[in-house]
Amino acid sequence: MSIHKSIRLITQSTPAQVGDGFFIRRPMPGTAIRLGEMSPFLLLDHAGPTHFEPSDTPRGVDEHPHRGFETVTILYSGEMEHRDSHGGHGQLKPGDVQWMTAGSGLVHEEKHSKAFTESGGTLELIQLWVNLPAKHKSATPKYQDIAATSIPTIELGTNGSYLRLIAGNYNDIKGAADTFTAMQLWDIRANADDGLSFDLKDGDNTALYVLSGSIQLADQQAAQEGEMVLFDTSGTTIKFTAQPDAKLLLLSGTPLNEPIASYGPFVMNRAEEIQQALQDFHTGKMGTLA
Repeated sequence: MSIHKSIRLITQSTPAQVGDGFFIRRPMPGTAIRLGEMSPFLLLDHAGPTHFEPSDTPRGVDEHPHRGFETVTILYSGEMEHRDSHGGHGQLKPGDVQWMTAGSGLVHEEKHSKAFTESGGTLELIQLWVNLPAKHKSATPKYQDIAATSIPTIELGTNGSYLRLIAGNYNDIKGAADTFTAMQLWDIRANADDGLSFDLKDGDNTALYVLSGSIQLADQQAAQEGEMVLFDTSGTTIKFTAQPDAKLLLLSGTPLNEPIASYGPFVMNRAEEIQQALQDFHTGKMGTLA
């Protein structure tokens, strides 16, 4: 018997700017959803949709380090390029996903692609930070370049709604990404008046982020564009109806229940590990970009 997951809170996003190429809304972490409260998910940035004029110089974020977690970039429109000190390189087009495991540490940069820079256009993406369990924080860095065509698409409801299964499982279908912890990451399009219901794991942290449109939830609460719905961990079922069409991201995962020590681009378990990460970065042990 399924048990409804109650809503803990609905929070709005905080606007910010990352580098010179990403104007973002950040629903977590913040004052409402603190760092680690949605474990294993640490951060969600929603960039755009922002129109950029043609330029000769690619915008974005210059060379910077990471250690102890993963970055997941989901591109909705525009084009992005990534390269890192461990040899990872990729160009993202709409629908593509980049899953980068920083692990023991690397340096990378994220910028608008050359073609997008020259032509201009609208950029929209989500970047997540996903924590790694302590036993995997020293994992060898790796890069999953996940093309849109490799992500399973599953029809929902009766009105054309669907989800793209980036990570996890849905009705015995496996998602496209390999993960270190049990999680669900679903890119959902909910069409107007389609009542949708999903069964998730009791005890997991679960949230819905609304990129566009709005949804009516089972208890008559509503969530609008830029808002995140955080559910109770107890229970298994969430239900909602799009009013009108809505673009959503569902995150659900088994919490790590481990201490978190963080400083800028490093997420570890203890303060001394942060100090070591800073030292390793400044002495070049995480590599550099040529």
